[in-house]
Amino acid sequence: MLTIDLPGIKKVKSGKVREVYEVEDKILLVATDRISAFDYILPQPIPQKAAVLNAISVFWFNLLGDIIPNHMISVDVDAYPESLKPFADLLRRRSMLVRKTEVVKLECIVRGYITGSGWGEYQKTGQVCGITLPTGLSKSQKLDQPIFTPSTKADVGHDENIDETTARHIVGDAVFEKVRAASLALYTRARDYAETKGIIIADTKFEFGLVDGEVILIDEALTPDSSRFWPADQWVIGQEPPSFDKQFVRNYLIDIAWDKQPPVPDLPADIVQKTSEKYLEAYQTLTGLSLS
Repeated sequence: MLTIDLPGIKKVKSGKVREVYEVEDKILLVATDRISAFDYILPQPIPQKAAVLNAISVFWFNLLGDIIPNHMISVDVDAYPESLKPFADLLRRRSMLVRKTEVVKLECIVRGYITGSGWGEYQKTGQVCGITLPTGLSKSQKLDQPIFTPSTKADVGHDENIDETTARHIVGDAVFEKVRAASLALYTRARDYAETKGIIIADTKFEFGLVDGEVILIDEALTPDSSRFWPADQWVIGQEPPSFDKQFVRNYLIDIAWDKQPPVPDLPADIVQKTSEKYLEAYQTLTGLSLS
């Protein structure tokens, strides 16, 4: 499902993947089956993607809740406010009622392996977001310690990687220290857990908000949209491993030499199906559960 409308419910924003509504003093996040790549929404929906994003965030919020509070209130549509009752069937398995927060204006990225844009920057400068790394690293190599590499949180256009000084200027020293510490702790716990399931979390992105001055985890957590998941038994230093995440779609678009400008290409049926299968496999492997 590409579009979701809730007539009579105030829509706050429409993101690349989620619709955001205001319900009384709370926020309703509704995941769609949309998939984006290189800042463009692709024309075809990915079946069951919304259910995976919602369920895997719930799993991680519950597993990591002792590290830092999160914004989740409920995913039980039958317990939602009365105004949402007419939309219960539509919202089931794809929505989350959450606390309203003041969003921290940073994308909080943690990298445990050198890949993606970090690998490109390292090749040019020997650094990632101002952090100097050891010389001689190879693509996809595990770092001795995970690094916190924030980016801007752009309302329009592209996020941009920034260094620590710039990040501190944006959010202030106190908030920066809290989100950095929380991001590294969340990643480390999740990475160690995932390794027991045969999955490498190469990197991930967190978002945070403020409630009465308290920093809490918001948005999604460790999903195939916000993370790189690699099968541990296929990880080889120097190569790009296969993935359980939307990197699969990015790789397809790179292979067809799309120039990352409109018009946005269609995804073939087999790519859509394989992407759906990868999202489901990531959820089932990490949680031991199936979406039925």
